[in-house]
Amino acid sequence: MKKVVNNPEQVVEEMVDGLVKAQHQNLRRISGTTVIVNQDAPITDKVGLVSGGGSGHEPAHAGYVGKGMLDAAVVGEVFTSPTPDQVLEGIKAVDSGAGVLLIIKNYTGDVMNFEMAAELAEAEGIQVEKVIVNDDVAVEDSTSTTGRRGVAGTVFVHKVAGAIADSGASLADVKAAAEKVVDHVRSMGVALTPCTVPASGNPSFTLADDEMEIGIGIHGEPGIERVELQPADKIAETLLEKILADKDYIGQEVAIMVNGMGATPEMELFIVYRQVEKILEDKGIRIHAAWVGEYMTSLEMAGFSITLLQVDEELKNALAAPTAAKAFD
Repeated sequence: MKKVVNNPEQVVEEMVDGLVKAQHQNLRRISGTTVIVNQDAPITDKVGLVSGGGSGHEPAHAGYVGKGMLDAAVVGEVFTSPTPDQVLEGIKAVDSGAGVLLIIKNYTGDVMNFEMAAELAEAEGIQVEKVIVNDDVAVEDSTSTTGRRGVAGTVFVHKVAGAIADSGASLADVKAAAEKVVDHVRSMGVALTPCTVPASGNPSFTLADDEMEIGIGIHGEPGIERVELQPADKIAETLLEKILADKDYIGQEVAIMVNGMGATPEMELFIVYRQVEKILEDKGIRIHAAWVGEYMTSLEMAGFSITLLQVDEELKNALAAPTAAKAFD
């Protein structure tokens, strides 16, 4: 294993420390935790937004903390949910009396621990709601989920909920906007190489030089099918075929995210986007906006995911609203 680390057991602690030091004017860390908070939180009369999960997905989730997006991100160990007490600290740090919305990716550990934290917060008089993101069309159930996994579409939930919360909307309205995104977003990914969790030192799965894995998750999980390596255009077609079979976007307007999994050059991501746009336009699907880059990674995995979000005027305005979060542009 070759990684730029010191002690593999300290990577999360040292990463969080470095991240907050690098953005100390915008972010702060709650002492004794791995909770990263907007320097201005809590903001009076604004719904607080908290998300998070295991580390290894950078820039998710701490990169989305800032005005117009999240108020706090709770960082777990690599590919491991943060504990309920850490999530509770995040909730308390951003609550201004208007309530707190938890944005949770659909993984069993995340759902369980965030829901336990919500119960603890409610016992302290904090109003908490939650949305669970399940945009991955590759699998219906897996070893780490009941139902579909939450992947890169979560970033669109962060952005829309953040913009609606920033407008002064109620907790119910912020939750409704987030749920609209969940209802209309779909994703699917592919890996050309696995990733290696620092503490284990071993790849999450193995692939021959001429193989790729279709339908991977963001925690190093293998996918649903192992096939011979294909050209970029064919891979894009394969992923979109599954997405479009799951939700009918024909005649609709969409936002697109082509998301790198950690080790895919932008050159290759733009080659993929070129084909995605062509396929969608040929099918009569209108393109509102596109994001191409790394938004929800899996350590150093080579590969990418495609996300489609059907948009209306509310969602278009929310996606275009300004944000101070460093990782969203």
